[in-house]
Amino acid sequence: MFDPQFLLTKLRRADPWYYTREVCEEIAGKLDRITQLKREKNAVLLAHNYQRPEIFEVADFTGDSLGLSLQAGEVRDAEVIVFCGVHFMAETAKIVSPDKKVILPNLQAGCFLADTADADDVAARIAELREQYPDIGTVCYVNTTAAVKAMSDACCTSANAVSVVRAMPNRTILFLPDRNLAKHVAGQVPEKKVIPWEGYCDVHQELQPDSIERIRAIYPNLKVMVHPECREDVISVADAVMSTSGMVNYARESSADQFLAVTECGLSDLLAIEVPDKQFFRACKICRYMKMITLDDVLKSLERLEPEITLPEDVRTAAEGSIRRMFELTAPDKMPASLTL
Repeated sequence: MFDPQFLLTKLRRADPWYYTREVCEEIAGKLDRITQLKREKNAVLLAHNYQRPEIFEVADFTGDSLGLSLQAGEVRDAEVIVFCGVHFMAETAKIVSPDKKVILPNLQAGCFLADTADADDVAARIAELREQYPDIGTVCYVNTTAAVKAMSDACCTSANAVSVVRAMPNRTILFLPDRNLAKHVAGQVPEKKVIPWEGYCDVHQELQPDSIERIRAIYPNLKVMVHPECREDVISVADAVMSTSGMVNYARESSADQFLAVTECGLSDLLAIEVPDKQFFRACKICRYMKMITLDDVLKSLERLEPEITLPEDVRTAAEGSIRRMFELTAPDKMPASLTL
């Protein structure tokens, strides 16, 4: 049973104005029902780091998109994966766990960045570039559809994008869909020609260096953590450039006690909850898609086991190959059992 007083104390670290006693009492009842349904349906619930704070409370795993999918794949006895994230993330869970039913509680939870790379357009661009660069290789960021992963040579995350591109045998790389991450990678791997796809995350694109500098002027000792989907002028003022899970680990392990997380606002909520002995400031924007999933959506999806995410098997297996290739290039000793042939 979830204790409303405990929830009130914990969730108010993220938002003291919204999480009143009445709200936490209502949340507690829904969390109890979700926990019961998870047992009945033999389901595992995943929550991306940008989700609503109350969803973190009932999640079995919280983290980055690919890491969550791989963790769920290792839960052998679960029959259902409920992914509280966005559409491409649920697809990725299905890619690595074809034997499980994958549920996305709200099908409207898409991704602006993933939608910038249409599979037909990507196929045409690869064919066009191959005429000029016969050795071209394609690396796709995990924030892509299954169809785009299926036509890529290797997948990557924000944490290992540099390592994947560096390890690719090709001298020329089409990197998609995020132009900001592509530029960051190109700066770290100057020996290769990195051709960016002109996509971007609308949330990270809007973040400005001026807001960072204003906060830093007041708190000169704080550490600025920036997501690599941000623009170059934002990355240039960072103390650390890393994934969302990297930020959580950095804040926990750093000797500093003040931090600024420059990414989607949900990560600041998570940091405030998970690292309560340190102080976190915000230079963030809200992703409307990440906030679409509510506890009511989760309840309904568990009751009905829908909406279900399905993939054509040829697309799924090809996309799985791009994820497997990522591990082969950078961390073969960490290849998840779910990806072994």
